[in-house]
Amino acid sequence: MRAFVIAMEKEADQVRPYLGAGDRLYVSGVGKVNAAAATQKAIDEGAEEVLNCGVAGGLDTAMEIGDVYEISQAVEYDFDLTILNGTRLGTHNERTTPFFDCRTTGRFPARILASGDRFTDNERDTTDPLGLGATIKDMEGAAIAHVCERNGVPCRMLKCISDVHGRGSMTGQYKDNLAKALRSLFGAVPSWCVK
Repeated sequence: MRAFVIAMEKEADQVRPYLGAGDRLYVSGVGKVNAAAATQKAIDEGAEEVLNCGVAGGLDTAMEIGDVYEISQAVEYDFDLTILNGTRLGTHNERTTPFFDCRTTGRFPARILASGDRFTDNERDTTDPLGLGATIKDMEGAAIAHVCERNGVPCRMLKCISDVHGRGSMTGQYKDNLAKALRSLFGAVPSWCVK
């Protein structure tokens, strides 16, 4: 069984038409805890692969609204034990790297994703992900990849850019561009999610 773990109903609507026999959709809600809980539920119910797609913020000023990317690695940029054990930002105590690997299909350019439980225009929410090599930011992906790794289940992610750093308020851009980003996501999902 393939499980699609999607944060918001608006994003899930872009996936529903393409669900195949045996696919299941889990709408988690926004944030890392919601995403992790839904991912674990999907795995407990038999998921052999977890797919996540949705809109996300672009941190590379060359990105455009509606650009679509696969995720090769994900990191929880708001997880910080640096002062305690000197590890790199995002590195969990039991790990030596902050990055969780994701599978890619090669159908879209691949990027690193940073996930955190904040949607702000705070400069640190840009500089910390960029310092980790991430050029895309969301609130769920790394938690999904984390749970998948712990369970030995592969995951794939597809993200569509809804706002770009350096072009004004990311919050305002998100609101203005959400419909366009969702249309781009809808157009990309069929070729990405093919088995």
